[in-house]
Amino acid sequence: MAARIVPVEPFDFIVLGGTGDLARRKLLPALYHRMRDAQIPDDARIIAAARSSLTRKAYQTQAMEALKEFVPDFDKDIAARFVKCIDYVRVDAESGDGFSELKKKVEKDPRPIRAVYLAVGPSFFAPISEQLKKAGVLTSKTRLVVEKPIGHDLESAKELNARLAKVIAERNIYRIDHYLGKETVQNLMALRFGNALFEPLWNRYHIDHVQITVAESVGVEGRGGYYDKSGALRDMVQNHILQLICLTAMEPPSHFDPNAVREEKLKVLRSLEPLRNGSLGDVVIRGQYRGGKAESGYLEDAALEESSTETFVAMKVEVANWRWSGTPFYLRTGKKLRARMSEIAVVFKDTPHSIFDEDAGSVRQNVLAMRLQPDEGITLSMNIKDPGPGGMRLTSAPLDMTFAESLGRDDLRLPDAYERLVMDVIRGDQTLFMSGDEVEAAWTWVDPIIETWAANTDAPHPYDAGGSGPEEALALMHRDGRRWRDIE
Repeated sequence: MAARIVPVEPFDFIVLGGTGDLARRKLLPALYHRMRDAQIPDDARIIAAARSSLTRKAYQTQAMEALKEFVPDFDKDIAARFVKCIDYVRVDAESGDGFSELKKKVEKDPRPIRAVYLAVGPSFFAPISEQLKKAGVLTSKTRLVVEKPIGHDLESAKELNARLAKVIAERNIYRIDHYLGKETVQNLMALRFGNALFEPLWNRYHIDHVQITVAESVGVEGRGGYYDKSGALRDMVQNHILQLICLTAMEPPSHFDPNAVREEKLKVLRSLEPLRNGSLGDVVIRGQYRGGKAESGYLEDAALEESSTETFVAMKVEVANWRWSGTPFYLRTGKKLRARMSEIAVVFKDTPHSIFDEDAGSVRQNVLAMRLQPDEGITLSMNIKDPGPGGMRLTSAPLDMTFAESLGRDDLRLPDAYERLVMDVIRGDQTLFMSGDEVEAAWTWVDPIIETWAANTDAPHPYDAGGSGPEEALALMHRDGRRWRDIE
């Protein structure tokens, strides 16, 4: 089965922060792959902007080197065609220099679609947007892409949203969360709302609990300065993981339409049971990895003498509505864990009665597991008879839909999340992007946890690098008679 490619109209794609890591690692390779697959026309134009004094040719050379480094299936002929689309402008966000030159470039030969991607630090989102508006680059039709983090708490998120609202309409703001561009995340909606099998069971009567795990095997790796001001709660839970909860728990929207989908996600965020001082210690665990003989600890990696910043969070969350009342959502994320793994696991309730005797073995709970990384795919564990003549013995076997295998393509390359999301920006589809209300609702729920930790002098629970997290996180599940799925 070949992927269906829908070409887009010619466009101007302006990347502020064009010399930065995000542009080199993700944006340029994403656009290259879309041109390779004939989705981007040759007369599209990519305009990089940054403070460095570079000529167009010098930046094209840098872009070619980035493609060689970060594109595994690099093709020099396609790359040569791609870099011809690239232009460069020097701009300075602090002084405002260069923005008038940027305007001249886009207006000299305008394309039907104009998108501006702020691949810069969050402190520059509002100032650069204001400079773009002042220079006339932002128009009523321009699409503005903003990376996370959107603020560091509710107050700062509201301030940023208010400043953006003064220069561009909400319908033109694309707050990007790359997790929502992953194939499995979108397949979750197809699985629920495109099949009659699951939706009747998608409620508290049939689902015992939901586990969401985002595990990383690496540490902070040179990001200690940023990470120590953020931590796992701000860096992962407030955006990525809460968005995964929204897509798992949301009600069916009336249409697969950006406004309808985002409204249902917002309802989930506003239904999250608040976690406050009294119950926080029982349902929220924070940890920090420590080193050993072969592994360095967080303090060493971040070049700090001491820190109470969490590199691991586990929590039990309740969605307080009729569909999910009493069904817990267990969340965990951490750095330097046993393996890199992101997964949503929906664990169904036990059968009401087992007809099999003890010799047959236990009837295990059915689990629908949606893996986001690595090896994106979906498995459903089923109880079946163990093959052979030895009588009735039960075993659990997965119905596996690893995408590359199930679609009959061992060489299938699933598009990177940025490829899909950048094309959604060009198409003007906001379905997979967060609204301002969603961002503020997420911070409204997270802020009390941050405030409680700030007032609490207890250090995060230590855990060994390369393990599964603190023992206290295991106890969080054990108290409820449940256990975490293996990180593998």
